[in-house]
Amino acid sequence: MTPQQQAPATPGREAPTVLAVADTHALLWFATGQHNKLGRRAREHFERTDQREAAVYVPTFVLAEVGELVQRGRIRLPHPFGQWMNALIGSKVYIAADLSVDVIRCAHELFDIPERGDRLIAATAVSLALPLMTRDPQIAECAQVEQLWD
Repeated sequence: MTPQQQAPATPGREAPTVLAVADTHALLWFATGQHNKLGRRAREHFERTDQREAAVYVPTFVLAEVGELVQRGRIRLPHPFGQWMNALIGSKVYIAADLSVDVIRCAHELFDIPERGDRLIAATAVSLALPLMTRDPQIAECAQVEQLWD
């Protein structure tokens, strides 16, 4: 299945996306049970992922940010960080997207996104040609990727 492939649409609804890239806040809100903070399409994608009907690429930069937030006591995960991360990636439906040369090359074209972390996350979506689950429309717009949120 290529990244652009989608499941068939239900009459009267958009075709659900099979693959997407997660921004840090989206992944954290789902992981910590704050589903009400997610946009409808992002929430549905995470739910389909947990049912093994979709998958989420998680930039390794996002994993680093989550680890730092846990270390600083700003968030609490349901399990210790290392255990949580291993279970997430071990699930095979949450796929680590490495900070590759291609991602760096894409990020170099995205300096309209001022924050480095956001730029690297958006560049991951660009390099994979996938929608980005983020509540920030400017990031998706600057990267010219689909925003998978509302």
